[in-house]
Amino acid sequence: MTAEKTRLIEDRDKKKNWRKWGPYLTERQWGTVREDYSPHGNAWEYVSHDAARSKAYRWGEEGIGGISDDQQRLCFAVALWNKRDPIIKERIFGLTGNEGNHAEDCKDHYYYLDSTPTHSYMKMLYKYPQNEFPYAQLVEENRRRGKLDSEYELINTGIFNDNKYFDVFIEYAKADVEDILVKITVTNRGKESASLSLLPTIWFRNTWSWGHDSYKPEMYLDEDGDIRVSDQKFGDRNLYFDPKADVLFCENETNSGRLYNYPNPGTFKDGINDYLIFGNPGAVNKVNKGTKAAVNYDLTIPAGESKTVRLRLTSKFSQEPFQDFDKLFDQRLTEANDFFSDLQKGIADEDSRNIQRQAIAGMMWSKQFFYYDVAQWLKGDPSQPAPPQERKHGRNREWKHLNNSDIISMPDAWEYPWYAAWDLAFHTIPIAMVDPEFAKNQLLLLTKEWYMHPNGQLPAYEWALGDVNPPVHGWATWRVYKMDQKINDGKGDRKFLEEVFHKLLLNFTWWINKKDNNGNNIFQGGFLGMDNIGVFDRSAQLPTGGYIEQSDGTSWMAMFTLNMMRMSLELAKENPTYQSLATKFFEHFLYIAGAIANEGIDLWDEEDEFFYDVLHTPDDRRTFMKIRSMVGLIPLFAVEVLDEESFKSNPEFTTRLEWFLKNRPDLANLISRWGEKGKKERHLLSLLRGHRMKRILKRMLDENEFLSDYGIRALSKVYDKNPFKFYANGNEFSVKYTPGEGDTALFGGNSNWRGPIWFPVNYLLIESLQRFYHYYGDDFKIEHPTGSGQKKNLREIADDLSHRMINIFRKDINGNRPVFGQDEKIQNDPHFNDHILFFEYFHGDSGRGVGATHQTGWTGLVAKLIQPRGGNK
Repeated sequence: MTAEKTRLIEDRDKKKNWRKWGPYLTERQWGTVREDYSPHGNAWEYVSHDAARSKAYRWGEEGIGGISDDQQRLCFAVALWNKRDPIIKERIFGLTGNEGNHAEDCKDHYYYLDSTPTHSYMKMLYKYPQNEFPYAQLVEENRRRGKLDSEYELINTGIFNDNKYFDVFIEYAKADVEDILVKITVTNRGKESASLSLLPTIWFRNTWSWGHDSYKPEMYLDEDGDIRVSDQKFGDRNLYFDPKADVLFCENETNSGRLYNYPNPGTFKDGINDYLIFGNPGAVNKVNKGTKAAVNYDLTIPAGESKTVRLRLTSKFSQEPFQDFDKLFDQRLTEANDFFSDLQKGIADEDSRNIQRQAIAGMMWSKQFFYYDVAQWLKGDPSQPAPPQERKHGRNREWKHLNNSDIISMPDAWEYPWYAAWDLAFHTIPIAMVDPEFAKNQLLLLTKEWYMHPNGQLPAYEWALGDVNPPVHGWATWRVYKMDQKINDGKGDRKFLEEVFHKLLLNFTWWINKKDNNGNNIFQGGFLGMDNIGVFDRSAQLPTGGYIEQSDGTSWMAMFTLNMMRMSLELAKENPTYQSLATKFFEHFLYIAGAIANEGIDLWDEEDEFFYDVLHTPDDRRTFMKIRSMVGLIPLFAVEVLDEESFKSNPEFTTRLEWFLKNRPDLANLISRWGEKGKKERHLLSLLRGHRMKRILKRMLDENEFLSDYGIRALSKVYDKNPFKFYANGNEFSVKYTPGEGDTALFGGNSNWRGPIWFPVNYLLIESLQRFYHYYGDDFKIEHPTGSGQKKNLREIADDLSHRMINIFRKDINGNRPVFGQDEKIQNDPHFNDHILFFEYFHGDSGRGVGATHQTGWTGLVAKLIQPRGGNK
């Protein structure tokens, strides 16, 4: 057993809290809903990037390559100054939702290179220009550009030309739970000597300014020249640093004079910035103590050379803190290598191993301390001005029970520094490969009473907790349960499964009561995560009136019922009572299958042989919205295979099932070949009979429609030259194939489902094909690609789709990675081209990364695709 696996077991068994410290700082706290106290919810403007350095945050902290404890009492991160910038670099820069031509957009260059699950070893890279950072140029040029223009990135400014930048490598190694080693290595990539202020910074989150708890911890310089951290509630610590250097102290307090023209005495959060930039000695504390401190390394680094500083944050006192530092660091790196060697022993290709390891690193680095008490947020704090009255009728007012203070996996720590329910479900799959306990914890968390609404709805995201996301929590719960069971030699965590299952019963009931308008098992739900995929904004009032009967909403619910049935059967192995629930979900699945097929609300169009949304207008007319999109492929997700053992071990379930099928032959006939046993005596439950599945796959695997070299597009390419058009009330609405950035303002314009490739739905398509293969076996073959004349079984097709998606990140025959697009420097420079970015989505034709640059979140699923099937995970 590897040392890292031993640590995971110690943490699981609560012997040692190895996860207490981790990369729990966000990369952007400014511009979030939590910090917004404006009357009308203008979160982007209420706390800007410019204001961020001067305002003490209420709900969390941010930093570059930073860490904190799991309650974020104490924080550590790296700040930099190249002697030219108008501010020190303490936080990642990007455009707000209103500044970018495709909404919010991170502009810095940084990479998550490595991390073990317990964060016993971590490494990240930040690339810092030596010339003045072009803040204003990036804002102005992107503001000038329109939706049809490309985004103007930092590298487009030419600032990395001639390699005039620093590579700043930030590494952590845990000697013990409360003993953290830090190594910061700065390399000058340029041809000339360059100067830099390197500022390792430690500070307390401000917990004393809000009127609830006035206790204020402090840190000070002791007689040995080390930083002593004193906190009566959290315990004392020491920050040792080598070599010795000057230490600057200030207070983590809001500079009201700068922000609000209301001067207050003392020093502030921006004190170290003002001391260095403006040479203002009064900006830092005269006495060497405060609530924020930075070690000031004034470095000059010759061309091509590096300088390293070492720090040690520990609860222990040591006269020789660096005596064993290098040995311990090397040991933790070796242990990390051992851990990943064990995980990747079936992967021969070095490039694939590198991609997978960085994908997992991104998953680990994207954990964040998320703190949000909605009732307190709406009410305001005793020592602060009362919030505007408009807030009582504004955002999240119906979620006053929600009180979050946990470590949660984020979609992207800069663009989306808040959890999103359906994203999180997908996150748990790659996380479970290396840390099933944390994956299970995440799934449990969202079903807790202080997250889930009393009515059973799961919280969507902070911008609108009441939005509706696809019901994938059940799917993720079952998948993580099975992955954990395999890792633990066949022993499943029934307590976890049962606890989530019971809460999902509430969530299932919420869906039935809230999203089935007419009680006919045809579901709505709104945009359901796929922002601009339809003609209309499916979450808003329709220009035609009425509502949309959604193919995807209904199919998601069919999938949910099968997930619940499968979990019921598993739990019934130890408690037969669950057989009746398995029966309930089996029957409900059949009702949905009947509704989607032929009960007067057929979502299947016989002419096109495809599933479409149906517009139901107030005059009771129903109109097919004939857009071939991912909406029509989602019925493939609702598939389950039951073997004979499932029936033999559950007699009550079997008896009721046989009665039901006998007495409702109309529904029994809807199920694909239910009366026929497949490979190894298996039975198939699916929304699609064999014929319909073949017709859908014919379109899906057509390179002129959905099939790209890099996966399945979200919209058929037929709408490139012939956009879909719909007319209502004298207005024309159209949908055009748009394979890259979105050209509409729907949902802020930072997302696009009209052509790109998205990992979550592609992953589910691959899994569905694998399950269909589990039933049909080798003999069931389909032409792939459509029109090629080549016949393949469903597993071979699933494998091919997996390879296409992995190839987004792999080097091609020319040594280029499609994810990097046409950028020659990133493709060819050895200091760039092996550092992978896991984007939010990908260009439907070229595979270029689009959207959020660090959304390892669900794009981290590539780590699972790379993992050999049948391996140890």
